[in-house]
Amino acid sequence: MNDQATRALAALATVLLYAAMCVAIGLRERRRRAVHARAAAGLARAPEGRGSPATLVLYATQTGQAQALAWRTAEVLHASGDAVRVLSLDDVDIATLAQARRACVIASTYGEGDAPDGASAFAARFLGARAPNLSTLRYAVLALGDRQYANFCAFGRAVDAWLAGAGAAREFERIEVDNGEPAALARWQAQWSGDALAPADAADAADVAGTANAAEPTQWRLTQRTHLNPGSAGAPIFHLAFEPARTADGAEARAPRWQAGDIARLTLAGDPGRPRDYSIASIPADGQLQLLVRQERHPDGTLGAGSGLLTSAPAPGAMLALALRPHPGFRLGDNAQRPLILIGNGTGLAGLRSHLRARALAGQHDNWLVFGERNHAHDFLCRDEIEAWQAQRVLARLDMVFSRDQAQRRYVQHCLLDASDTVREWLARGAAVYVCGSLHGMAGGVDAALQQIAGAPALRALAAAGRYRRDVY
Repeated sequence: MNDQATRALAALATVLLYAAMCVAIGLRERRRRAVHARAAAGLARAPEGRGSPATLVLYATQTGQAQALAWRTAEVLHASGDAVRVLSLDDVDIATLAQARRACVIASTYGEGDAPDGASAFAARFLGARAPNLSTLRYAVLALGDRQYANFCAFGRAVDAWLAGAGAAREFERIEVDNGEPAALARWQAQWSGDALAPADAADAADVAGTANAAEPTQWRLTQRTHLNPGSAGAPIFHLAFEPARTADGAEARAPRWQAGDIARLTLAGDPGRPRDYSIASIPADGQLQLLVRQERHPDGTLGAGSGLLTSAPAPGAMLALALRPHPGFRLGDNAQRPLILIGNGTGLAGLRSHLRARALAGQHDNWLVFGERNHAHDFLCRDEIEAWQAQRVLARLDMVFSRDQAQRRYVQHCLLDASDTVREWLARGAAVYVCGSLHGMAGGVDAALQQIAGAPALRALAAAGRYRRDVY
C-alpha cells in the first residue's frame, strides 16, 4: 500500500472515530433529555395528589451550578410533598408567577453584577420596570456570587428586591453564597428539608441537570509546558498538556469525558473554598487535556497561586489533580450545525480552540475567528495551527487584531464594527456567537458592538435562543 493510500485510510479512520464519538454523545444527550423530562414530569405531581399550585424553582445560571442546585432543591421539595416546576428565569412570565404559591430562586451573578446570559431576557423584561402585583406569592432567594468582584451577588439581590417590590412575601432572608461556600448551601437546603441534601441525592440531581459540579478530581500527568509568547510586553502565557495517570499495574487510566467548551478545575491544597477554573483547549480525540494559562504576578512579585503552580512549579512528569466540569452554557449543543462566529482575546483562545478542533475534525468549515492580543511579533498564540486552519479553509474568515501594533489602540470590538454588514449576514444565516476571554474590556466591548450591529432586542433574543454564549472571566 502506498503512502497516499495509507494517509487516506488514516484520515477515514479518524473521521469514522469522530462520527462514532458524535453518535455516542448524541445518544447520551438524548438519554439525558429523556431523564430530564421524566424527572420534570415526576416533580410536577404532588406525592399526595394535592391539587395546590406548584412550587416554582427558578434558576439563573452561567456555568450550570445554579441549574444543578435548582434540581437538587426541587427533589427535596418534592420529597416533602410539593408539586414542583423547574424553570430558567428566562422562561418564566408574570402569569406563571401569579399562579404559584411559592417560588424558590437560585440566581448566579455574572462578572461585575450582571445577569448571567441565561437570565438576560428576564432582566431586560422585568428588572427596572414597574413591578406587577404578586401579593399572593411567597418566595426565597439563593444568590450565588464571588467576593472577588465588587458587586457581590448583585443580580440575586436585584431579583430579591424586584419580588419584594411586587408585594411577594419572603419565606426567609436571602442566603448569599461566596464561590460555592458549603455552609451557606447547607443553610439553604436545611430550610426545605431540615438537614443537608444526601450526597447520593445530590449526585442524581446533578446528573439530571446535565452538570457534574461535584465531579471528583482525577490525576493527570504533565507531559508538556510551552511558553507561547516569549518577548511579550504582557504576562507569560503557557500551553500545558496532560495525559491520564497510569494505574497501579502500569496501564493508562481511562480519561474522564468532556466536550468542547468544558472547564478544568484546579483546587489548591489548603484552599478548598476557592478553586480555579480554566477553559479546556483540546478535545478528547487529541488524547490530551490541554490548557492555555497566563501567569499572574502580584504587585509584591509573588506568583498567583493557581497560575503559578501550573506555569512554574511542576516539571514534566509531575502529577496534578484536576476535575473536569461540564459547561452547558458554552458547549455547542444545538449550535453544532450552525455557522460559528468565535470571538476572544488572550487565553480565551483556549475555549475557542476546542470548538475549532472539534469543527475541523468534523469537516465543518463555516467558522469565523476574531481574536485579539497585543503585538503580532510576540503574541500570535498558536500561530502555526491558526494559519493551517486558514489554509485548509477550516476558517472561512480570520481576523487577528493586535492592539499595540499601531498608534491608536484597536481591539476585537472595533474589528466587529468595521465588519458590521458581514456580522449581520452571518447572523441572518443562523450563526451562533461564542465569546471567550477577558470580562473587563473585551467582553463588554464585544457586547456593546454586537448591540450596535444587531440591536439590543435581537441580541437578547440570540442569548435566549442559546446562540450567544460567553465564557469570560
